[in-house]
Amino acid sequence: MAASDEMAQKDEDDMKDEKQAEKEYADFEARVKRTIYIDHLSPLVTSQVIKASLAQCANVVNTEFIENYTIEYEIPAAALVEVDNVSQAQAAVDLMNNFPFMLGGMPRPVRAAFAKPEMFPDRPRKPGLKIEFSWVKQGDPGYDGMNKLKGLMRRQEAENMALIKNQLEEEKELAAQQQETLEANSNKYDMLENLVNNGEITKLAQHYKVKLGDD
Repeated sequence: MAASDEMAQKDEDDMKDEKQAEKEYADFEARVKRTIYIDHLSPLVTSQVIKASLAQCANVVNTEFIENYTIEYEIPAAALVEVDNVSQAQAAVDLMNNFPFMLGGMPRPVRAAFAKPEMFPDRPRKPGLKIEFSWVKQGDPGYDGMNKLKGLMRRQEAENMALIKNQLEEEKELAAQQQETLEANSNKYDMLENLVNNGEITKLAQHYKVKLGDD
């Protein structure tokens, strides 16, 4: 009788745990729907900068930056940004994708998309999902398939690194072009300001028979 009581108690506890897991995952899914993924962020961007930048369309509840531990290069950062509701998340995604939206001085606009469950490092276990693993060695069933998968992963890693190198080179070139344009425009404004301050603008207007606004 005691054994049956223990078994019944265990079943009851398991049922409670499963219901709790279902509730936690439902809450997590709701959080995912109101969270957006932003990448191409400058390393200098902070959560306060993101919150202020999105204030026109959304109230930022939480910002979690995604660390990169696998690539040796300093690449633009990414973040998961939670807002109040789904409509605000949609408005933020539309804003960043439909208009050039720059944060923290990056030479290229940031990109945004709705978050996915796989992006969250703290995602809870999905109810009913069981994960099983086993060690395999040469000659075991599935060994050849796993070996091919490892080769595919190495190839994808090499392709990813090549793309990142190319992206960084493009970023460097684009930043140089933008800096050159900025300096050229600044020099033009300085020249115009000097012409106004030293009176040369009046002489030029008389020479070309142009009427100034203050005349």
